[in-house]
Amino acid sequence: MAFKVIVCRDFDHMSEVANSIAVGNIKKTLSEKGAFVIGLATGNSPTGLYKHLAKSANAGDFDSSKVKSFNLDEYIGLPGENAQQRALHPESYSYFMIQELFSLLQKKFIETNVPWGTLIEQEQLIAELKNNPDDWEEQGTEKGKAIVIKKDARSVYLRWVRKETVDAYVEKIDNAGGIDLHIIGVGGRGHVAFHESGIPFEGNKMLMVKLDDNTVANAVEDGHFLSKEDSPWYALSMGAEQVYKARTVLLLANGPRKSSPVAESLLNDPTPDVPISYSQLYAKNGGNMIYVIDKAAAKDVLANIAQIKDKGIEIEDISDQSCAVKVEDLKFYRYPDTGLMG
Repeated sequence: MAFKVIVCRDFDHMSEVANSIAVGNIKKTLSEKGAFVIGLATGNSPTGLYKHLAKSANAGDFDSSKVKSFNLDEYIGLPGENAQQRALHPESYSYFMIQELFSLLQKKFIETNVPWGTLIEQEQLIAELKNNPDDWEEQGTEKGKAIVIKKDARSVYLRWVRKETVDAYVEKIDNAGGIDLHIIGVGGRGHVAFHESGIPFEGNKMLMVKLDDNTVANAVEDGHFLSKEDSPWYALSMGAEQVYKARTVLLLANGPRKSSPVAESLLNDPTPDVPISYSQLYAKNGGNMIYVIDKAAAKDVLANIAQIKDKGIEIEDISDQSCAVKVEDLKFYRYPDTGLMG
């Protein structure tokens, strides 16, 4: 089992350590095959890592022009008259990635991909789902529900949505050779991207998810959208099954709100109720799983450290080390010839 939890002091320390691991992984893979495919998440947790990653690329630590990226998720139903306007909406995940990483790179990635939710017309989607109830089924036990469109759907539009935005994204990742390193965060209930609590693991490589009323209401209340009518009600997202196909998965978590779901994902048996608990199955099946978390997010992990270690999960607490930690000081996977780890 290749499963490691690294406990850092704070957000900045977590970001720097995660970057050291990511850069080591990129350099090794580029030396072996001359190309690298990275999976990217949005949200607060990876923003520090992205700034460090751009700085490393701009310093010549690796050739970012040989990197291709695939993001986890994107909204359906952003305001805008067309797909281009929706993709560049300030609340879109495409815009987030431009702001937080892509625009910081002096040598741009050879290709960037964000799920094609902005191509879907939300009003038409809602109408087609309402008029063709036999063309789809709902999955999930909690608030956010997966909408699974059947391959033989009678609706031409729903068949197009499945083929050209759901299945096609998975196909493009496969054609790229799969993801070498996937960076993910964790939601408050242990979800990854929009793979919400209760959505089954199996058969859900790519999801279309209906957002719950509370999520939409909060987005309006927080000032992200003017009204519920202007707010996205759906999203496209990789499911856990697709996320954990990557050769290495690097999970970042910071802050006390993440403490409980992080610990649950390690202590208890894997369950769709805590989607990131798929990490255990992934590592058991040969995946390279790394948690890099700050002290606050590690509170419940450190309180149950013996029980977690009994499951074969290695825990390394480096929270008392300098923020300028050197990657060679981390007791993890050493790469031959480079001395780097990842």
